[in-house]
Amino acid sequence: MAESFMVTGSLGCIGAWVVRLLVREGTPVVSLDAGNDLHRPRLLLSPEEMDRVPWLKGDITDLAGIEQVLDEHRVTNIIHLAALQMPFCKANPPLGAAVNVLGTVNILEAARRRADRVAPVVYAGSMAMFSAGDVDPETGLLPLDAVPHPPTHYGVYKQANEGNARLYWLEHGLPSVGLRPMTVLGPGRDQGMTSGPTKAILAAVVGRPFAIPFGGVTLYNYAADVARACLVASRTPVSGALVVNLPGSRVDMPEVVATIDAVIPGSGTGITFGDQTLPFPSGFEVDPLSPLPPLEVTPFEEAVRATADLFRSATATGHFRPEEHGLPAS
Repeated sequence: MAESFMVTGSLGCIGAWVVRLLVREGTPVVSLDAGNDLHRPRLLLSPEEMDRVPWLKGDITDLAGIEQVLDEHRVTNIIHLAALQMPFCKANPPLGAAVNVLGTVNILEAARRRADRVAPVVYAGSMAMFSAGDVDPETGLLPLDAVPHPPTHYGVYKQANEGNARLYWLEHGLPSVGLRPMTVLGPGRDQGMTSGPTKAILAAVVGRPFAIPFGGVTLYNYAADVARACLVASRTPVSGALVVNLPGSRVDMPEVVATIDAVIPGSGTGITFGDQTLPFPSGFEVDPLSPLPPLEVTPFEEAVRATADLFRSATATGHFRPEEHGLPAS
């Protein structure tokens, strides 16, 4: 059967990148999202490319609605990225649980009922299910066998999703791949606790100062790399309920600012950052037995440069509004 993708949460950062990759390779893709704000896809796709995608509005907590989309569009590959991020889960835990946990169970159940035609379900996990205390004190890295102690509701929900995926494999033989990014960087990353470095790049491009609200070391995943990993995982025959920590660039905040300044000379003096570090591990041990092919990691400076270039191109159109992409109104 020819490939046909459904991407949930496709109006978010990673979802918009996945749609961009699929459209540009000519693969049919349908978008499913509860929102109707297209500012991220419009940043990444041309008007002609936008017209090639059915942008459907739907509720991920509605199993029947999900099934209708899967059947009407003969979907063979599911990339499940719909979720509420940390601040929203903290503000409204019941809604966060409904979207992040029930929504994922609905995706798994819908895929189980169509196991004859659906590839392994790919869903967004998160390194945020671990706390800083879960790292090995000697290496400073998260061990492969680390037991998670989520510091947020969001992390608890992500841990629950991995457990439900495991049970769908054990009880129904449904294969899945959970991808755990850490700090996503790149165009479209304008919301959430760790969006500060991307906003700083945008601020530098438009000539504004910006204060990144945290400091310290973290592992950065370029958004395009995460999207490519989603497609690799979806197209790799796997057995089991796999969970993969996504590789990236481990960088401290002074180097982040220095890299932005190197890409956009003179901007570093306008970028500041906080003293507080993120309450998550800043790196992890690499699994030498991962069943996925090697995943692409864009060098950090190249990722910053590509992000800045895309923001420059967008601003040159005259229709780009930085406030839509996370910057305060000037």
